[in-house]
Amino acid sequence: MRLACIDIGSNTTRLLVAERNGGGLREVLHRRMFVPLSHGPRDTIDPETVTVLAGVVAAHAATARECGAERVHAVATAAVREAGNRAALCAAVERAAGLTVRVLSNAEEARLAFAGATRLIAAPPRGMVGVVDVGGGSSELVTGTVADGVSWYASLRIGSGMLTERHVRGDPPSAAELAALRAEADAAFGAIRAPRPVAAYAVGGSATSLRRLCGGSLSADALDRALETLVASPVRDAAQRLSLARERVRLLPAGLVLLRAAAGAFGDVPLEVARGGLREGVLLEDCAPGPGR
Repeated sequence: MRLACIDIGSNTTRLLVAERNGGGLREVLHRRMFVPLSHGPRDTIDPETVTVLAGVVAAHAATARECGAERVHAVATAAVREAGNRAALCAAVERAAGLTVRVLSNAEEARLAFAGATRLIAAPPRGMVGVVDVGGGSSELVTGTVADGVSWYASLRIGSGMLTERHVRGDPPSAAELAALRAEADAAFGAIRAPRPVAAYAVGGSATSLRRLCGGSLSADALDRALETLVASPVRDAAQRLSLARERVRLLPAGLVLLRAAAGAFGDVPLEVARGGLREGVLLEDCAPGPGR
């Protein structure tokens, strides 16, 4: 059976179509569109952006159905969760795409990201595992075991989009702007007392984009070197060199700083880029045995 998940994030709306493959998933197709969901007066997302988002979700849903997806899930995270007009936004998406949007709580987002990251590990480690999910509008630290799931999590209202909008004006960012990014990220994660995992995995757009710069391992030194490389040239040149979208490259300095701070909260355990994340977690949940399945 083919299933699909449309993930409405703070900066990007992504589609994953996959089918069950033993205890895991086989990816059939993935798509993404950058739709920044910045908050305006009274923490609302402006009507024009809502209309664009509804059209993007409708297009993703049509693509999923064309690929043979029998069930299509739509989930939303921090930007929609915190929006003052989230009910109107979800209604607009439902009218355009014929889908009910599931607005995830902090706990649900942490649990699904952990499941998607850990259940697709080829050789799962024994003991406590950590997962870092750096998004555009929030970041999650999660620990637990592959067998038993989440035992601890923390959700922080800080993300790559939020930090970029707050501190970055230059292209590339100036030394002072980078220092401001680091200071806010370190302050946010420095207040967290996380369990020490034996292994840690990174999920989210920043982490997956970093494969082009760091490969699959995101040690502290690798993250620092990647940041130096990234800010050595303007966004346009770096995007062309790395074959990444300009919108993603613009957010990557903040994403790198947040990942570095998150790794520090886990005791500087090197992060590995996970094969799955939130979308995979949603589909694995759908695949789980239950009544009527």
